[in-house]
Amino acid sequence: MVGTTHGIKTMSVAFTDMQTTAIDTIRGLSMDAVQTANSGHPGTPMALAPVAYQVYNHTMKYDPAHPLWPGRDRFVLSCGHASMLLYSMLHLTGVKAVDHDGNVKNEPSISLDAIKRFRQIGSICAGHPEYKEAAGIETTTGPLGQGVSNSVGMAMAQQWLAARYNTSKHKLFDYNIFALCSDGDLMEGISTEAASVAGHLGLPNLCWIYDDNKITIEGGTDLAFSENMGLKFEGLGWHVLHVDDANDTAALAKALESFKACTDKPTLIVVKSIIGYGAPNKQNTHNAHGAPLGWDEIALAKESYGLPKDKTFYIPEGVMEHFAENIGARGKKSYEEWQKVWESFKTAYADKAAELEAMFSGKLPAGWDKDIPVFPASEKGDATRNSGGKVLNAIAKNIPFMIGGSADLAPSTKTNLDFEGAGDYLPDNFGGRNLHFGIREHAMAAICNGMSVSGLRPYGATFFVFTDYMRGAMRLSSIMHLPVIYVLTHDGIGVGEDGPTHQPIEHLSACRAIPGLNVFRPGDANEVAECYKTALLISDHPAAFVLSRQNMPTFDRTKFAPVSGCSKGGYILAGGSEKPEVILMGTGSELSLCVTAYEKLVASGVKARVVSMPCLDLFMIQPQAYQDEVLPPSVTARVACEAGIQMSWDRFIGLKGRFVGMSSYGASGPFEQVYAKFGITAEAVEKAARAAMAS
Repeated sequence: MVGTTHGIKTMSVAFTDMQTTAIDTIRGLSMDAVQTANSGHPGTPMALAPVAYQVYNHTMKYDPAHPLWPGRDRFVLSCGHASMLLYSMLHLTGVKAVDHDGNVKNEPSISLDAIKRFRQIGSICAGHPEYKEAAGIETTTGPLGQGVSNSVGMAMAQQWLAARYNTSKHKLFDYNIFALCSDGDLMEGISTEAASVAGHLGLPNLCWIYDDNKITIEGGTDLAFSENMGLKFEGLGWHVLHVDDANDTAALAKALESFKACTDKPTLIVVKSIIGYGAPNKQNTHNAHGAPLGWDEIALAKESYGLPKDKTFYIPEGVMEHFAENIGARGKKSYEEWQKVWESFKTAYADKAAELEAMFSGKLPAGWDKDIPVFPASEKGDATRNSGGKVLNAIAKNIPFMIGGSADLAPSTKTNLDFEGAGDYLPDNFGGRNLHFGIREHAMAAICNGMSVSGLRPYGATFFVFTDYMRGAMRLSSIMHLPVIYVLTHDGIGVGEDGPTHQPIEHLSACRAIPGLNVFRPGDANEVAECYKTALLISDHPAAFVLSRQNMPTFDRTKFAPVSGCSKGGYILAGGSEKPEVILMGTGSELSLCVTAYEKLVASGVKARVVSMPCLDLFMIQPQAYQDEVLPPSVTARVACEAGIQMSWDRFIGLKGRFVGMSSYGASGPFEQVYAKFGITAEAVEKAARAAMAS
């Protein structure tokens, strides 16, 4: 077979015996694991075994003995349903396991026993690859499009690190990102968003390998998909190559070399493959995609490969040694060379090396919080988006590896970093700390995940209502325990004139429903500062900051409780000296309504209490004794006030409590009038409190 690939001549050549055996071993392990589990996707690993082989064994700069080495190339299996392809590669290449602290252990990351227990409870070989479950899994994939979008963040992180830390004598960061993706990945809208970002920036270290197999679960892709993907990506600013046969490792090698030679844009390699390759009755059909082949078909496939049909999980003699002689030896040499550069860098640039060591270890540098402002009491106050911007700048100035941006809304979200040296991340300046995601909210969130797994502390900002577009990636940041920060302004009906389409109503409950996502809705400027301090100290959970467009008072902390209570998620703001008759709970701009109602109740002789609840998630993990101290169980007269739906509050207000908030969409008009129209006022809170006491 002869073809051309944008000037690259491709020709199928005979495999060496050991190369053929190694590739077919990948196929055999994948088929056997899926069949043993009676669940999974065998066809893609069978088709793409030569691609994974070529990338790992002959292309990547990767040391299996040091899988967390910062200078390594990264491989992302975006088509996560083909997870056995990745698990087989990690086992055969001898990738070592690491402990919780990142120390290398003298045992395999993926053992053969783990592969035999594919998709079973307790096995690290989950149905889709899960970040940190095993060394060599660079990010969690499965929801299609997320992995390739993460890879853009990884590539951006490498370019940023290179711009900030590489010197003429110290090339610490010059690694590449390889992402293997499917038709399904590229059908998802998020992948086009992310590809557009990568093409605009011209990321030369990013290579997507597209498995163009023309098959989906329902049948041929022509049922719903007829794009010319190569032409599309050329329009997005990518370097596009074609390989006509996934089994042609020589053509794959030439395409990968062409990627490395391209210095001004990302690369897409379109590879034609046959799903279920070698299974005579099921190859090139959707029957090879999402279900086990059956032992009889597997036996026939093994015969076509020249593998013994009666052996399962079979690794022929010499296969692992073959990988050790290639990726193992090459990776060892690259790692040792990098270590020498790193030692020299530490001597020459001790301060910058300390920054990197903090980043590598997931820690914050000393003094990161020293410039966080304390805001004076003010009846007029300020919008929390404004105070949030000041706090964000004060923190980022002292965390050199904190970078972020917004989906074309920085002037509104107040998230631009304006201190000296921040700069903009642009095609001609990869060292900038202000990112411009364009109107691409979903890709923004996924790119932030990619930067986070690369060691940076990223943030992404937009209007709160647009979390509808971001939810898939936000959920994955929580699954992966990544400390990504989401700055989400224009937090409710206070958006006012923009009306119902831009007024988030159900969004607080929707975000709080994501396990592990800490949702902060601070009630004044100093709560903003304290919530940021709290969130930054939590390195294993993402945080969402839900901030207002409209002003709210800044409380006088000589009159009200210290703001340090925010670190517990909820605290007694006022009325804590005696057992209350009624408890008023609020967040954000509605907290001041609770305070006004409290003052009226107290003036009339009612023993009232105000509880600020900036983060319900953190409050719920406090000791029960603390929760009972703040919300005494015997006090059933309770009112919660929030310009959203009631769903989040039922567990706090109980059966006898009252809720002042929204039960419908909003309306267009000045925000004060919108609040009045829907009855979210201090008077309504007071009335609800008296009704609760009377019930």
